[in-house]
Amino acid sequence: MKDINENIDSPLTLKVSFNTVLKEYDTLVKSGDSFEASHAKKVLEIAEKNPVLREGFSDPELLNTYKEEIAFILRDTFNPILTNNEIKTASVPFHNLIFNASNRFKSIMNNAGKDYDLGIINMHDNDRYIIACTLILNFCYGYKLNLKRPFYYEIPDENGILRYYKILYNADFTEIIAHEDAPKITIDDYNELLDNFENIAIWKEKFPPNSYTFKGFVIANIFDVTDDQSISNIKSSLIGQHKRKDEGFMKDFHEIFQSLFGLKDIHVGFSTHNKSNDTFERVHGKGMTSYLLDNLDSVSCEDALCEWSYKRLLEDKHYFSVSDVDAAYKKSHGDAPHIKALFDQKIKSAIFAPIANNDGLLGVLEIVSHKPKILNSIIANKLVDVMPFIVSAVERSKNDQDNLIKAVIQKECTSIHESVYWRFEKEAKLFIMNKNRGKEAIFRKIAFEKVYPLYGQIDVQGSSDARNKATKDDLTMQLELAKSILLKANKVESLPIYDQFTFQLNQFINDLNENFQVDSEQKIIAFFKQDIEPLLSHLNAYDALQDMISEYYDHLDNQASEIYYHRKDFDETILKINKTMAKILDEKQLEAQAMYPHYFERFKTDGVEHNMYIGESITKDVSFNPIYLYNLRLWQMQIMCEMENMHYQMRENLPISLDVASLILVFNQPLSISFRMDEKQFDVDGTYNARYEIVKKRLDKAFIKGTKERITHKGKLTIVYSQKQDEIEYLRYVEFLQSKKMLDHDVEIFEIEDLQAVTGLKALRVSVLYNKDSDSKSLFTYNDLIQEINA
Repeated sequence: MKDINENIDSPLTLKVSFNTVLKEYDTLVKSGDSFEASHAKKVLEIAEKNPVLREGFSDPELLNTYKEEIAFILRDTFNPILTNNEIKTASVPFHNLIFNASNRFKSIMNNAGKDYDLGIINMHDNDRYIIACTLILNFCYGYKLNLKRPFYYEIPDENGILRYYKILYNADFTEIIAHEDAPKITIDDYNELLDNFENIAIWKEKFPPNSYTFKGFVIANIFDVTDDQSISNIKSSLIGQHKRKDEGFMKDFHEIFQSLFGLKDIHVGFSTHNKSNDTFERVHGKGMTSYLLDNLDSVSCEDALCEWSYKRLLEDKHYFSVSDVDAAYKKSHGDAPHIKALFDQKIKSAIFAPIANNDGLLGVLEIVSHKPKILNSIIANKLVDVMPFIVSAVERSKNDQDNLIKAVIQKECTSIHESVYWRFEKEAKLFIMNKNRGKEAIFRKIAFEKVYPLYGQIDVQGSSDARNKATKDDLTMQLELAKSILLKANKVESLPIYDQFTFQLNQFINDLNENFQVDSEQKIIAFFKQDIEPLLSHLNAYDALQDMISEYYDHLDNQASEIYYHRKDFDETILKINKTMAKILDEKQLEAQAMYPHYFERFKTDGVEHNMYIGESITKDVSFNPIYLYNLRLWQMQIMCEMENMHYQMRENLPISLDVASLILVFNQPLSISFRMDEKQFDVDGTYNARYEIVKKRLDKAFIKGTKERITHKGKLTIVYSQKQDEIEYLRYVEFLQSKKMLDHDVEIFEIEDLQAVTGLKALRVSVLYNKDSDSKSLFTYNDLIQEINA
């Protein structure tokens, strides 16, 4: 490098000059103090012999040429008595070119290694340019802009531990001179700059590169602030929630604690305290570990600590150290659980610090090392300044976890749909505001008026019969197995009571085949519990019966203590049907919400039901138009067809082949709904509107008027309505979906038998067209599809 200005983008052309400090000696040479005057004269003699030191230069080689002369000129500034204690440098601003330094600074740089590149960690290139401009405003134009902020070096020590140094600049020995072609800064320019600190283009326009000359040097007084910076870094890391989720968070956290303690070989762990059952639990996260728990996820506090350490952490809320784990293990004979845990992990010294507030222990901070003695009660005092931040972070994390748990419970158990969430939020804010003002806080009724309902269900056909058959088959199998044991038992030990039990078993078998009742299952299971199981326990003493009894128990489900073969197949079938149908509905419903916001909820029974409400009162910002209602009705029909198709594509892979039937209820009058706080769901308001709920509950069991045929039928979509205009509207939708090859042309229209308090309902029914699989282009009716599947 031939010029210190090379590769530097700055409004300043830098020149190293000692003119300003030499002017001080010009004054001192006239001093009445003979010693000061004599020394000043010697300094000035050097300057007279080397005029370039006053004039200034930008060739860095001259710093070596005049190394001794410069050191003599700066001797008063760099006191040789303090050189091993002070961290001090002389340099040009915004440049790493240091031409004079105290011995302590040189030692720090030697320990950092040859590959270390010194640089200010919190000054970016743009900041460097703009800060130079503010210096010009202060020096040349008299604007007193206070841009003082701390700058830092981050330098590793001989052990590789990062240490932090704060830099304070003394700019008393500097001059800034404007070039003739430098733009003059007006008050308007100044005012514009005040509001555009980050706009580098404007600053470069007002202060073009190299439009001013800097003559002089700056002195940097540097202080080791590793402890303060480590505490600040801990605070920053813990406050930033997104940081705590980063994969490198714990690695950075270890390094921060290493800097705080000045020790390389230390590691940090955490465990949380569950107050309800007095246990320590693992913190789950990337890089998280616990040296107290070792490989366990949780452990009782009494089992993790000895009596003394339990009292120290949980009752006194005070840290303690184990400076020599091996010695402590030997002294305790391995009976102290926390010492044993450390010993097993080859930990040699450790500090356990309680993370506690007024409510008690929240968790434990665990600091460990594989070297003995380096962690001890003296060094543990460094934790005093950082524990408040750790406590605050754990409190915040605990609150976040509690809120997350509540959110999961709300989502999975008492979900409030996002379309109406704004209304609940509004009432909650009003509730809190009134409570804070000392007013009566009442959570007002949540209601929406003049909304149009849409209801649909895809129901598993014959689910009750299938469930009863599965129950009968399981019970019959269990009865037969017990009966075979008793028949053989009668040969081993002939007792009349065995005949009586066999008679009872036969009677149950006959009842299952001829007259299965709702309470049949309970009676049989009670008989097994009270009579058969004690008897089998007695018979197991006979060698000839042990294999049969063992086989009997092998057939039983571990949890139910009864045979659960056929019912398991049934339950798994219903579960898979519901899960698949619900997944389709949930995914497609997001598309419908994007078209126009509306309330949506679904329920799993033997099939999947869904409710939707759409209207102006639900929509917070968007104006409602009936076209959105018609669109949602058509969307609902399409989705029902897609769900039917998906079911029959997966039907052959189900444990039991069950059919489904789809139903849509049309209600063409708007109604009002309100949230029932006790039931945590919306329900209709008013006597007239209650008619809608009555119809929903009874419709799937209704018959076609004058027949014993149900209105729903496998392979068909049934649409129930009461007004002629609904019939006309839905026939248009049917015609459209026929053109899309989703529905067949066999449309039926019929009246529905009168329901309690509800008359005059009609329905149209049409067959759904199916694809054998998602890639198939062939279309089938239900009967064709079943034949194709069974072929």
